Amino acid sequence: MKPLISSFRNATSAQLAAYLQDALDYTLALFDIFQASGFDKQSNVPYLSIINPPIWELGHVVWFTEWFVLRDAPSCDIEMIERPSILSGGDKWFDSSRVGHTNRWQLDLPDVPSIKQYAHDVLKSVLEKLITLPNDVLIQYRCRLALAHEDMHNEAFAYTLQSLGLAALPRLTYPKLLVSKQVELNFKSTTFMLGSTCCNEFVFDNEKWSHQVSLSAFSMSSTLVSNSQYKVFIQEGGYDDMQYWDNTGQQRLASQPKKFPRYWKRDSGIWLCERFGQLIELVDDEPVRHVSYHEAQAYCCWSGRRLPTEAEWEYSALSGELNFHWGDLWEWTSSPFEPYAGFSADAYREYSAPWFYTHMVLRGASFATQDRLCSARYRNFFKPDRNDIFVGFRTCSK
Repeated sequence: MKPLISSFRNATSAQLAAYLQDALDYTLALFDIFQASGFDKQSNVPYLSIINPPIWELGHVVWFTEWFVLRDAPSCDIEMIERPSILSGGDKWFDSSRVGHTNRWQLDLPDVPSIKQYAHDVLKSVLEKLITLPNDVLIQYRCRLALAHEDMHNEAFAYTLQSLGLAALPRLTYPKLLVSKQVELNFKSTTFMLGSTCCNEFVFDNEKWSHQVSLSAFSMSSTLVSNSQYKVFIQEGGYDDMQYWDNTGQQRLASQPKKFPRYWKRDSGIWLCERFGQLIELVDDEPVRHVSYHEAQAYCCWSGRRLPTEAEWEYSALSGELNFHWGDLWEWTSSPFEPYAGFSADAYREYSAPWFYTHMVLRGASFATQDRLCSARYRNFFKPDRNDIFVGFRTCSK
């Protein structure tokens, strides 16, 4: 798995201050790539349902931190807020609950220097608050929430760079993702506690609370499916009978003439892939990435295997099995994104609840995920047709 530094979940105020500074530095470094390519202007950004205009996303990340940490918002309800934004008009521009996705291309936003200054001003005030009240549990919680939110959006920035064919920072362009020797891991039937426990650490609302589940004996691959394995699936006609579904996974669509993963190309018998705007030869020993849940399911059907449930994945990741390797790519599971029993939304009410039953659970992390965010308990979630994210999959025996 990925080497872990101190998790944001239990970071001290001093650690949080350093992480928040690091997060903003990284946010601005990523944004500068968009700006250098002319994509800081909304009119230059193609409308895609899977991305936001980078200038809007930058403003939104800063606004979110100000909203919860500096304005002491108990929720995302505008009626509950008492202090105005230090950026006049911030609420009407950057509140994702009130500004629809399509409208983000139409807003008359402040210029880039103004939004960058807003970012620096907000961070300065947040750091002062952490220094002044270093043991305030509520402030720590809100800073952890803001940090996680920014780290997630920075990974989304990386997806956007890939989607727009732009160059990326070296840490994104040249990750070492070679698949190690693949072995079958055998787990006996057992019961274990799925989810997070009530503790002093930060916990996302969709992880609440830990509850006992029973698992039948199962076998799981130690690593992700590789490009070479996936090529065999393609060459043996794996895409020919693939079924395509709408975003909910409920309604079957007409068959589409897609024959290989997003960003793959074939030239004179050589497989190539696009990585941040560059065509490179496909590396056989890398895990296959940019595949949808439907593609992962089709591979499993072809190979006589299946995707793991999220409970099987979490148990395996926490089992202490040294051969279980995770953290290179997000991993599809067979589990729909659903609330655990007794679920109640936290202050950020829009984080989980709106997406239940329409998304699938992904587990693990990717090379673009900040180490401080990584946790075997973390439940990521996307619609099953998404293939722009840094995602792969592993398989279980039937």
